[in-house]
Parts: sequence; structure tokens; C-alpha cells
Amino acid sequence: MATHEVFNQVPPLEGHDTSADPALREGIEREGAAWALEEISEVGRLAGTPEAMDLGRLAERVPPRLHTHDRYGRRVDEVEYVPAYHQLIETAVRHGIHAAPWADERPGAHVARAAKFYAWNVDAGHGCPISMTYAVVPALRANPDLAARFEPLLTNREYDFGLRDPATKRGLIAGMSMTEKQGGSDVRANTTTATPQPDGSYRIVGHKWFTSAPMSDLFLTLAQAPGGLSCFLLPRVLPGGEINPIRFLRLKDKLGNKSNASSEIEYDDAVGWLVGEEGKGVKTIVEMVNMTRLDCVIGSASAMRSALVQAAHHSRHRAAFGRLLVDQPLMRNVLADLAVESEAATTAMMRLAGANDRAIHGDEGESALRRLALAATKYYVCKRAPMAVGEALECLGGNGYIEDFDLARIYREAPLMSIWEGSGNVAALDALRAIGREPHSLDALFAEAELAVGADRRYDDAVTALKKELTDFDDIELRARRVVEQIAVVFQAGLLLRHAPTAVADAFCASRLERDWGGAFGTLPAGLHLAPILERAEPGL
Repeated sequence: MATHEVFNQVPPLEGHDTSADPALREGIEREGAAWALEEISEVGRLAGTPEAMDLGRLAERVPPRLHTHDRYGRRVDEVEYVPAYHQLIETAVRHGIHAAPWADERPGAHVARAAKFYAWNVDAGHGCPISMTYAVVPALRANPDLAARFEPLLTNREYDFGLRDPATKRGLIAGMSMTEKQGGSDVRANTTTATPQPDGSYRIVGHKWFTSAPMSDLFLTLAQAPGGLSCFLLPRVLPGGEINPIRFLRLKDKLGNKSNASSEIEYDDAVGWLVGEEGKGVKTIVEMVNMTRLDCVIGSASAMRSALVQAAHHSRHRAAFGRLLVDQPLMRNVLADLAVESEAATTAMMRLAGANDRAIHGDEGESALRRLALAATKYYVCKRAPMAVGEALECLGGNGYIEDFDLARIYREAPLMSIWEGSGNVAALDALRAIGREPHSLDALFAEAELAVGADRRYDDAVTALKKELTDFDDIELRARRVVEQIAVVFQAGLLLRHAPTAVADAFCASRLERDWGGAFGTLPAGLHLAPILERAEPGL
């Protein structure tokens, strides 16, 4: 006999549109991609289906397996994935979330892609090869012959998995293999060598500490050539069908991102082709880093929005102490605070996506803004995401900590974006490097900031304080995190004052620019109008 009745439990969150985020939709129109709204909505509706959500859960729960040898003892170096992983990548490629915008000359194509990447949030792991495939194209263009050969296949909307000569495939996926165990982000400490061959190729010998998506068709890597650190393209399968000798040593046992294989590899006299000039490897991959850093911001903003939606859904259906959670003042404060954080991140992300799109089309001013604002936003938003997701998880109480609920998975994923493409210190120092070496990037940032001056006293004071902070370069490296956080917060505040509802901008300025009241989520000061903020957390549910 049953001993109890199940009640006051929250129904599953499914059948919603993940793209129905007002901040996202407004950014899409503002940044020139309104023509893509229907396809973006299609991706969002698909991501909210039970079937897609189950694929994401399955891809993580059945992680990839490494096979170094076949049953006869022959070396194979293959990674086996659960079919759900391939289905997720196939969907992303079919909707052009990989490199497709590089073949689309329409203004806003890269903005549309950013919005789809944001909406297709059912699994973070498969987003890694999707992001790297997107990012490899601008770097590959440093070698026009290689670009002409491979770019049409990288941009094609067909996923064609399997180890075959790239020239025989309908579409390609790319990865990158940069860091080594002794250097990490200090890639100039790399010891992998590249020896030129009579046919124009190079023979690559060495190791790599992190190579994600090792079953990709092509990889960009860094190695020491006679002329210095250089960038190379390595195929997994050589022309004619021979496997390139890239040896997989083991897969990383990671905190999160379980569906994506990250491996340690060795190049055993592997064949590579030079991309760019010898000795210019770092310069060659800068554009690739710009793209993957933007994807870090997109991924973090998407995680915050997903966590907020989960928390809001729970609070609208769960009662405690005689009232729904959403009707209780302290929970409303927490949810509104999370909504403000999410909206600020998404608005900044969309502005950067627009700057990226226009920079790709030759706008030097937008390129300068992207240079500094992206580094600062990557630092700040990617650090805020784990805190925001953790607070959202707490809204569910014990259920949030259980693997049956999606917030546990989102929580494990959240720290990765702050580590990938340069951890906090690297991103902060890169922002300072932009200020020192490319002062026009700081001019572009303040020109953007000036557009909102006069809208709010607290914002005006913050802009003045930031300018003062940047007049003194004594011990600037020691202050790097504080300075870069100020840049990111001013950037977000200015955008919200110009584009967000008054209630959202007011709450952001009151809580992120005036901090005497405290800093934890759920400590928004009294007197703010929370209802309009909470309403923006609900569309699409």
C-alpha cells in the first residue's frame, strides 16, 4: 500500500522556446539579424523539446570511450561516442551554428549564428567542436590555398562523421591543439617541433596536453619551426586515406563537459601544412581566439539564462509556508537579481556579436571595440556564470543538487567558460595588453560608454571613476582584475541604460555600481520595481 501521495512537486520544464528571451530577441533586431528570427525560433523551439533535452542528458551520461588499438592489436586511435552526441552535432550543423556564416555575406549572419548558439543549449560538450569549427575559418584564411580547399567543406551544413580523406567528405569538423603540459596558456613555451619537407609540408613531433574533439577532421596546432613558433593545419586522415600519426594517450577525466572528449596526444612525425608565416603562429591564431572567446561569453550567458528559467519555473510551481515561492519577497528578490545578471550578460553578448559581425565586414571601429570589450566581458561574464548558476540551483533546494535535475549539469559546466581560451588572469592581462598596445581600443570603449552618459548619475560616476583608474598605470598588473571588472560593468551598464527597460537598468546600476548594500544575489536594495524584471524571465515558458 502506498504510504504517501506525491504533490507540490514541479512539473518538467519542457515544450518551451529557449530563444524567447526578450534581451536576446531585442539584441537580434538591434544588431541586424531580424531576418533570421524564424530560424532562430526554430532552434529555440527544438531545444525546448523533451527529445532534444533527453539527447543532451544522454550524451553526458554516456561519455566517450577511447580505443587506442583494435582487437588485433593494430593502432587505431579512435574515440567512440554515444549516438546522441552525433545527433546533437548534426542538428547544430544543419542549422548553421558551426562555420556556415563564413559563407553567408548578409550583414548579421554572425549575429544570427551567435543567437542560435545561445538557444541550442541542450548540451555544452558538443558545442566545443561546433565552436572550434566556426573559429578555425578566419585563421585558415592566412593560407589562401588551404582555405580554398577546406573552407567550403567547413561551412557546408552537413555533418559527415568518420575517418576518411577530407576531400571525400560532404562536410568537415575542426579542432585545435595548442597547449602543452609545461606551458598551458604560455604557448611560446611549446616544445613541439615542425621540420620542413621538400614537398612543402612539415613533420610535426611532440605532445599536446589538451586536444578536445580528437575525432575532428582537421586541427590547428602550434609548433616550433625553424623560423619560430608557427601555426599548422593537420588532417586526421591524409590525402589518399592514410591515417595521420596522431596518437591518443588518454582522455581527460573532467569535472564537466563530459560528452566532449578532451585528450592528451602525441604527434609521431605527423604531417602538417603551414598556416601563415613561420614565426607568426600567435598572430595567425588571434582571430581564432576572438571567435572562441566570444563563444565563451555566449555559453556563459546561455547558462545563466537556462539556470534562471529553471529557477523561475520551479518558483512558480512550488509552494512553501503557505505561498508559492515566486510570491515570497525574498525569493522574488533573488529571481529578479538573477534576471538582471542574465539580461546584462545577454545584452553585452549581443553587442559583441554585432561588433564581431561588423568587424568581419571591415569596420575598424567595431574591431577596436571588440578587441577590448570582448576580453573584459570574457573575464567578467564567465566568472559571474558559476555564481549565478549556483544561486539558481539553490532556488530548487535539495532537488537542484540531484543529477535528475538539469541544474546539476549546468552547474558543472559553468566554470569551464572562465578557463577555456585563457583563465581569469590571462583574460584580464590581455585586456590591459589591448589598452597598452592598441590605445584606439580604449578610445572605442569610451566612445561607446559616452552614448549613455547623462542617463543615470551612478553610471556617470562609474565612467569617471574608470577613466581615473586608467590614468594611473603604477601597479596596473596587480590591479588588473579590478580594472577589467570595472570596464565590463560599465560596458554592461551603458548598454542596459540605452536598450533595456528602465526597471532592469535601474536595478543594475543600484546593485552593480553602488555596492555598499552588499553583493550576494538576492540583496537588491528596497524600492526597486521588480515585477517588470521578473516578467522578462517568463516568456517562452
